Amino acid sequence: MLSKTQYLELDKRIAPKSKEGQTLWIAFLVGGAICMIGQGISDVFSLILPNADEKVIGQITSTVMIFLGALLTGIGVYDRIGKYAGGGSIIPITGFANSVVSPAMEYRSEGVVFGVMCKMFVIAGPIIVSGVTAAIGVGLIYWFIGVL
Repeated sequence: MLSKTQYLELDKRIAPKSKEGQTLWIAFLVGGAICMIGQGISDVFSLILPNADEKVIGQITSTVMIFLGALLTGIGVYDRIGKYAGGGSIIPITGFANSVVSPAMEYRSEGVVFGVMCKMFVIAGPIIVSGVTAAIGVGLIYWFIGVL
């Protein structure tokens, strides 16, 4: 039987060395590329709809990016991007679409209600709750400061 220190030493020798610097750069570049695509979509819609408000263009761009993330997840491309890019593919809004569509696809064999609908927000649900809670907290602080 191995002691804890022997096990840790064995683990250190056997475990593959991670290339943290390379991984960070790849995540940075892929995340930046996703954001550049989003900016390009925004610019195209600004040309198509020259009189549209900036907020409307942002909403359209977000919708298109979420759709593209869901589509790429559905056809299996986004998972390959995620394996290569890591956090660079999770942080943009397309990562949110991936976090909703992936569990829905995985559990569709369990039916629409107990599979897709129950499992769809397993990953994204806690993030949504945290975001809403933080927004309410910041809103209350802002309101309280405004009252003073």
